[in-house]
Amino acid sequence: MEFNDKQAIYLQIADYFCERILNKQWKEGEKIPSIRDIAVQLEVNPNTAFRTYNFLQDKGIIFNRRGIGYFVAENGFTKTMEFKKDIFIQEDLPKVFQTMDMLKMNTKDLEKEYNEFKN
Repeated sequence: MEFNDKQAIYLQIADYFCERILNKQWKEGEKIPSIRDIAVQLEVNPNTAFRTYNFLQDKGIIFNRRGIGYFVAENGFTKTMEFKKDIFIQEDLPKVFQTMDMLKMNTKDLEKEYNEFKN
């Protein structure tokens, strides 16, 4: 995984987890890799990986079964969707709107491109 300097590494790892959940690579109730395994796989400090797990657990996306490991929460898909939508609305959408405004575009201008993207 390539990390960038614009966002904390633990949040980038959280995004990676969210993508796997939203793409249904990790399903609700399914065990996910251990903190140690993720730290080795992504070549990060185990404390950074631990911070990611705590962050996602606080959001209700994953949970810990003591002595067994971490799992995607039963409502993890929905929680992930809500979390990612909030980030999109708060962080990404204002940038898109600002660019659209500068280019004198409106949402109708994007319909064709969006429909082509979806197909």
